[in-house]
Amino acid sequence: MSENNPLRDVFDAIADPTRRQLIRLLAEAEEMPLHELTAQFQMGRTAVSKHLTILKEAGLVLDRKVGRETRFRLNAAPLREIQDWLAFYTKFWSTNMLRLNQFLEEEEE
Repeated sequence: MSENNPLRDVFDAIADPTRRQLIRLLAEAEEMPLHELTAQFQMGRTAVSKHLTILKEAGLVLDRKVGRETRFRLNAAPLREIQDWLAFYTKFWSTNMLRLNQFLEEEEE
């Protein structure tokens, strides 16, 4: 589970392509109302709201009411968990590619 919010794991939250697209849209805008987010997808408002709820449970999205409208914005801090997890594998692949390169150079000699 995510350290930021125990309701939803951040990896689970980003597993869906629609939710990843929502994150991208919110990253590109300071804040977006639900109707503008919904217009970006070929699905209804309820479906988009369900995806946003999952992102909120993971701490990736914050919302606020402005009159009758709900506006959403990205909270990128939980993405650090993913970056930290990937950092190990980046190091793993870099080390192994260096070893492979050294091996190939030795074979050529």
